[in-house]
Amino acid sequence: MKKNMHFPLLAPRLAATAFVFLLAAVFAAPAARAQNLGEIKAKMAKRLPQVDKLKEQGALGENNRGLLEVRESKDNAAALAAEENADRRTVYAAIAQQQKTTADEVGKARARQIAQASKPGVWVQDEKGNWRKK
Repeated sequence: MKKNMHFPLLAPRLAATAFVFLLAAVFAAPAARAQNLGEIKAKMAKRLPQVDKLKEQGALGENNRGLLEVRESKDNAAALAAEENADRRTVYAAIAQQQKTTADEVGKARARQIAQASKPGVWVQDEKGNWRKK
């Protein structure tokens, strides 16, 4: 008879345990995202000298969506642009979620900043889709 008396206590313990795991998952997710974004930003910073070099050579340009585009097939321009764009999309999505907007809008805003800060001679795309050297 005593064994049967413990079963009613088992359900609340399981529920409490499940709740603790749920809370851990909810609070760990933003921390994991932040760590992931930190890693992504570190990769982007490490990649920046190569990106800048290829932009200066005219192989890469900055489009009006905040992404790199291959303008001339040179060295590893296509692979580098693909890696950079994947990371930029992830960062833009995270910013969009924080600011309650879309990743596309974040990318467009970033494109304007990049174009303004770009060195002379770098390919940039205006909002209408026209390419020009800055």
